[in-house]
Amino acid sequence: MSRILIVEDEAIIRSALRRLLERHDYRVEEAGSVAEAMALDPQRFDLVISDLRLPGEPGTELITRVAPVAVLIMTSYASMRSAVDALKLGAVDYVAKPFDHDELLETVARVLHQQGSLQATPPAIADPGGQARPMIGNCEAMQRVYARISKTAPADVTVLIQGESGTGKELVARALHQQSKRAKASLICVNCAAIPETLIESELFGHEKGAFTGASAARTGLVEAADGGTLFLDEIGELPLDAQARLLRVLQEGEIRKIGSVETRHVDVRLIAATHRDLQALSKTGEFRLDLYYRLNVMQIDLPPLREREDDVLQIADALLDKACRRHERGGLRLSRAARDEIRHYPWPGNVRELENALERGVILAEGHLIHPDDLGLTAASGAPPMTRRPAPPQEAPAVDKTASVDSAPADDLSLEDYFQHFVLENQDHMSETELAQKLGISRKSLWERRQRLGIPRKKSSRRKVD
Repeated sequence: MSRILIVEDEAIIRSALRRLLERHDYRVEEAGSVAEAMALDPQRFDLVISDLRLPGEPGTELITRVAPVAVLIMTSYASMRSAVDALKLGAVDYVAKPFDHDELLETVARVLHQQGSLQATPPAIADPGGQARPMIGNCEAMQRVYARISKTAPADVTVLIQGESGTGKELVARALHQQSKRAKASLICVNCAAIPETLIESELFGHEKGAFTGASAARTGLVEAADGGTLFLDEIGELPLDAQARLLRVLQEGEIRKIGSVETRHVDVRLIAATHRDLQALSKTGEFRLDLYYRLNVMQIDLPPLREREDDVLQIADALLDKACRRHERGGLRLSRAARDEIRHYPWPGNVRELENALERGVILAEGHLIHPDDLGLTAASGAPPMTRRPAPPQEAPAVDKTASVDSAPADDLSLEDYFQHFVLENQDHMSETELAQKLGISRKSLWERRQRLGIPRKKSSRRKVD
């Protein structure tokens, strides 16, 4: 049960809000000022709902003093200025008084859900030697991945993992298996793109002796080998249509039939699939069965590309460098400042796999105790011209039309959402996410959350600015 602290100096509003939240199973405590709130140890709460204008210090003082607890600001001043000021100081959102009960409850539930997703613990994955190591990365996108893994793993449902090549889809599959009820059984991993189309049905479902030319003995398929455990099908978008039909039967009825056999056998297998392709789009062209797509997509986990994981890339690089140094017996090697900067701003089209290869190259080529940018060979390795790299941060922000500046006075009847949407759509073609957030006076986190809430897609560009 989530705990909420209400900070409001008007007793009638405070009591009404408390009764509303308690009717919806929240544990609530009250305070009439910032000082009273601090005396209640606000770190114990999951959310603080505070009025903007309070006796003594304003409610926005709580934003930094109770961090990392989220603060939702209430204000009777529904103007653009007070709302932007609250968001600029780090409030997760605001509600205008008098507030609609349903809207307030929806906002509270959304904020608590988002905060819970951002506090997920990275799952530990056991290596072949049995030593468990946690997944690396703490960015918001990975926090959502960790939260989805922890909720999905015990549920024993089919999972579809989507992400670019090299983002770590097999690691997620292993985490799902090792945190599931099937952890003591086998995890069978199959790369559908690595098996010839003529052999994949036999590999997956097995065959009887004499079923086809060269079938000199009966063979058990990988689906049957995973009975009682988990089957991970990587690059499932490459699976031929005939094999898709057989796999659909496994998911619908839990039955397999070997090639050349007239008998079926029941199997108890949890399926985890992964792809870098858009299966729904493939179904429209007839390359992937739509009914199979719906069977696979019970739960979906989206992995972010490395270029969108902000400072995670350096944390991952340090771990991979340590691994490469041990493998090549070159202890004491470290990345130069220039190499770290190169790694931080490179777009990584090959994601973690490309990063691992670059560091391996650096360990082998390094002359002294430092790995320099030339040792990494990033441009040559990517096969991309230099212009595809992220450019260095500009010395000055690009010129912006004064009529679009956040500092200009907005119209009185323009809502915060309308103004936000107008500003982002007008400027995202020539401004980075960081520059947009700075101009709006909010954090990158708030910018992302409001994009999601208002349904504004992030502009994709071949020449992205450094965020």
